Amino acid sequence: MENDWQAGPDEIRRLRKRLGFSQQQLADRLGVSFATVNRWENGHTKPYRWLGDRLRQLEREAAGAWQEGASSANTSPAREWMPLRENPRLDFLAAAEAVRAAAEAEWLSYGYLTNPTFATETSLIDPLPHQRIAVYDVMLPQPRLRFLLADDAGAGKTIMSGLYIREMLARHRLQRILIVPPAGLVGNWQQELQTLFRLNFRIVSGADARAGNPFVGPNSDQVIVSIDTLTGETMRKRLADPRVTPYDLVIFDEAHKLAADREPDGRLRKTQRYQLAEWLVGASTNDDPVTLTWAVRHVLLLTATPHMGKDYPFFALWHLLEPEVLSTPEMLDRYPDYERQKHYIRRTKEEMVTFEGKRLYPTRISATPTYPLSPLERRLYDRTTAYIRETYNRAAGLNRSAARLAMSVFQRRLASSAYALAESLRRRLEKLDQYIARAEAHQLNIVAEQARQRDWDEDPLETMTGDEESSDAGREEHEWAEDRGTSALLASSLDELRSERAEVESLVILAQAVLAEGDEAKFQRLRELLRDPQFVGEKLLIFTEHRDTLTYLHDRLEALGFAGRIAHIHGGMPYPEREAQVRRFRLPGSEGGADICLATDAAGEGINLQFCWVMINYDIPWNPARLEQRMGRIHRYKQTHDPVLIFNLVADNTREGRVLKTLLDKLERIRQELRSDKVFDVIGRQLAGWSLRDLLLESLDDDALVKAMEERVTQEGVAEAIHGQDALLPPTGDVMDQLPKARAQLRQEAYHRLLPGYVRHFLTHAAPLLGIGWDGDPDTTFSLKALSPGALDPLLPSMERYPVEVRNRWTLMKRTDDDAVYFHPGEPVFEVLRSWVAGRYAEDAARGAVFVDPEAEEASVCHWVLAQILEEEAGASASARVAETRLLAIRAWADGRLEEVPVEQLFLLQPGQGIPSQWLALASRAESQLETVRQTLTESLQARWVEPLRAQRRRQAQDDWHWVEDGYRALEAELAIQRTAVTQRIRAGESALQGRLTVIRRRQAALDGEKAKAQARILGAPDRLRLEPLTFLAHALVVPASDPAVHAEFTQEVETVAMAVAQSQLEQEGFVVFDVSTPAKAQGAGLNAWPGFDLWARHPGGEDRAVEVKGRAARGEILVSDNEWAKACTLREGYWLYVVWDCGSAHPYCLPVRDPFGRLLATAQGGVAITPDAIVRAAQEQQEGKESRHG
Repeated sequence: MENDWQAGPDEIRRLRKRLGFSQQQLADRLGVSFATVNRWENGHTKPYRWLGDRLRQLEREAAGAWQEGASSANTSPAREWMPLRENPRLDFLAAAEAVRAAAEAEWLSYGYLTNPTFATETSLIDPLPHQRIAVYDVMLPQPRLRFLLADDAGAGKTIMSGLYIREMLARHRLQRILIVPPAGLVGNWQQELQTLFRLNFRIVSGADARAGNPFVGPNSDQVIVSIDTLTGETMRKRLADPRVTPYDLVIFDEAHKLAADREPDGRLRKTQRYQLAEWLVGASTNDDPVTLTWAVRHVLLLTATPHMGKDYPFFALWHLLEPEVLSTPEMLDRYPDYERQKHYIRRTKEEMVTFEGKRLYPTRISATPTYPLSPLERRLYDRTTAYIRETYNRAAGLNRSAARLAMSVFQRRLASSAYALAESLRRRLEKLDQYIARAEAHQLNIVAEQARQRDWDEDPLETMTGDEESSDAGREEHEWAEDRGTSALLASSLDELRSERAEVESLVILAQAVLAEGDEAKFQRLRELLRDPQFVGEKLLIFTEHRDTLTYLHDRLEALGFAGRIAHIHGGMPYPEREAQVRRFRLPGSEGGADICLATDAAGEGINLQFCWVMINYDIPWNPARLEQRMGRIHRYKQTHDPVLIFNLVADNTREGRVLKTLLDKLERIRQELRSDKVFDVIGRQLAGWSLRDLLLESLDDDALVKAMEERVTQEGVAEAIHGQDALLPPTGDVMDQLPKARAQLRQEAYHRLLPGYVRHFLTHAAPLLGIGWDGDPDTTFSLKALSPGALDPLLPSMERYPVEVRNRWTLMKRTDDDAVYFHPGEPVFEVLRSWVAGRYAEDAARGAVFVDPEAEEASVCHWVLAQILEEEAGASASARVAETRLLAIRAWADGRLEEVPVEQLFLLQPGQGIPSQWLALASRAESQLETVRQTLTESLQARWVEPLRAQRRRQAQDDWHWVEDGYRALEAELAIQRTAVTQRIRAGESALQGRLTVIRRRQAALDGEKAKAQARILGAPDRLRLEPLTFLAHALVVPASDPAVHAEFTQEVETVAMAVAQSQLEQEGFVVFDVSTPAKAQGAGLNAWPGFDLWARHPGGEDRAVEVKGRAARGEILVSDNEWAKACTLREGYWLYVVWDCGSAHPYCLPVRDPFGRLLATAQGGVAITPDAIVRAAQEQQEGKESRHG
């Protein structure tokens, strides 16, 4: 089209790299989508002319900004921004340092190709065995992740999610990520991802959606939005906006909140949260008022309670993972374990261990201290209990639901504190006064009012866990329910209202008398615990269900002398305020920290308090799952105190007190006998259909109540329930069984690591090219400085993200403190620097440079190539995503041979100076042969990479279609059954079901079309894989060393002798030695092709040595390559240099040097020569240090 900008994909790609932009950054600057830029660079479309003009404008702006640029590679004055040539000539006249810097910048952006667990290096975490198994063995290998991560609380599900995100971003398989947690966890997610993974997620609020579309444009790729915010219609419309680029991954935290259930008559009851999840994952039907034209590809559900004794809600979660396959509960029953294991993993606390095999969680001891009510408290208890029973019995026939809720509010608050009860009674009195006034004015229709209140039965404290409650307008969900309970109309006449008012007023007076007495028995028991010598100076977490009781405790504890030493958390707090309270509780008392934290169950959601080891339940929840959730705040990984103590305060002379004590004691005994915290997983099923609230309202005596509890909860029943639940869940492998393999992998990974050595190498060589240096010590901390005016300017916006005190304080090592910022690939400032280098020297890399290979005997041309397989989406407007990536190095010899060599070859070469005359012909042919290299490599990759992947995907597609087809058959059968049943009921007179019948018919009519689309999508996917046109990253003319003395030192005979001497010496010390000196040998041992050392020595006692062997015919200096320099920097004490002199004589001898980087190389900048005297001194110093340690 004439309106298109006439520029090819290569020119656009080079211009982008020259500007130092990622595809997304360029898209943001131009106001287009990432997919659009991706299509330009793939040659699928061209930019409109006005966008082309904007590209050139960006280039001109960059030219101005770079006029004061950094010094060039040969230290000439600052070079100007040169106009980008469409095809820079391959002439090998660029500076070798610039070419290598550009190639190294690209190589570091694909660090996972060298170390498949690269995110463990770049993140401030040390993943535990169960975390590594989940991410690297189960989740990451899946092309399309649909996964339920259901480990116990405290297992680090946020860490596993962050690790997965980091690895997928590195692999370019993810770009847009949507995290959907409960509102109370939004800030926690943002903080952990930022702190541990340097992932800058933006929190999206309802106000953002009202002001614009937060899912479009800059800062929309990585967002966090609470589940209840996202369910709003405005937010969903924003997400469904055609301008929104589809998200690649959605994570639902606390996924059990995505609730759906089936009524006995077959009707489905789905919460708005569940409907939102269906909508996003592609499981919703066409009757949604807001249409989403795409579905998120990768779905991750996180919950510690996947199955809470209810089968259909459990199925509903699975349905979100594979809606076409798991279309009915019967399909989930048929789904075999080997398929389920792709979608699910759950490890309990007792299964999680360290790499040493030690349990992660300390011992947990629960105790139930009791207390007797005082005479006045007993009178209040008896009077209130009588009021509850009498009022409930009178109202049961009028408004049973509202009466049940009202009476449970008073019963719980009676058990909590006299203050909480007095507040509820006072609110009840106010409401009764209003009813009476309306009745006296003939404005109260009792029948109509009670009809309006008929569905007031939901009691969140009984039916929900703390994390399932939502907060609204600064109040927790159960507080709104309590308001309804104290507002219920439970009388049938004005006289009954007046009678109840008189009773409530007398109870208020009595409660106030108890408070005036000044010392509730329950508080006395708490005070005894606080004064126990073993808890003096320790931090204590105190839970209550009611904010009124929290207020009461705060005031009483301050009066005891804890003023200024109390933190508090409740669900009505904004997240930043909650975090501030947690930080205050975490601080030592000597630094102004709090000794006590008072919390409602809102603190059971996502707040980690493992620095505290004593918890007191001032109130005992009637829902045991809430109790377990509370304990999970301190009984979790990184809890250093063993044991953790839990105290449950219970009145021993009340009905509910006796029942709760019986339940708590029995659960603890069963837990100890079965040695499993799974007791709390299944207790909901044991108590199904049983309600303490209902029992307390019945006319049972205390012994009958306790007997009912004893009969309901038995060890045999709990054990059977645990076994039954385990049978529903696929076996996911015991962590202890997988530990040997995990240990071996961890041990081997040390030799694949890139940090700190290769990052330090890049910083050392590349930063000065841009006019950037540093002050300080790269071994500890350092700061960046400008060597030329304005050199740091491009980095400043990213540096300003950090607190001012660490804004320019960097470290190349992981640190547990916050005194410096970890500098690594993926960190924002590093990424700006890396992109800057790659873009600034992209043209140099395209021109190529001369390098020297000291071991080569003839010259060759080396090309570094990026190859990617893309997977196209089905549909006319489909985009493509990266399926797999490879970096390749191809060596073209003078005789026309092409040889694939390890990419790390780059680090074995030394910068050259000009093209030697004998290799001019080879250099001059290189450009004309480039297309031949491209075509030959493309054909090779097509045959040995693309086609095998297609074949693998075809086999998987056949399996997938088999299950999807079965899923559609099952759904067809279920819909037919439903249609028959509903039709019969309509014929029987239930005409209201006509709408439901219409929905079923509409769903049946759509199935054939959906099934056909699914078949085409699934079976056609392998054919939508294609090899992206190859990208040449850099070129080098590699020539032999010109000095004959160098060749004499690198003879095969010298190397053979040196290797034999070094290996013999290691074997005499008891090491098992592996020769890894060639790519084939190294890869055979499980290492990278050029690991940076020659011998891998492993001692049965556990010591490993990476040994670089340097042999010389006589005695002389040795050369250390950039690769060896970087590996020595990374491994430090685990790296040894064995220098073998006199290899040309009958008596060669060896000088071992441990940590040659620290002793010989740290002040050099890679690719250095070390003199004999320096080697002898280092060996002597090492020997003297060894003798002094053993002397």
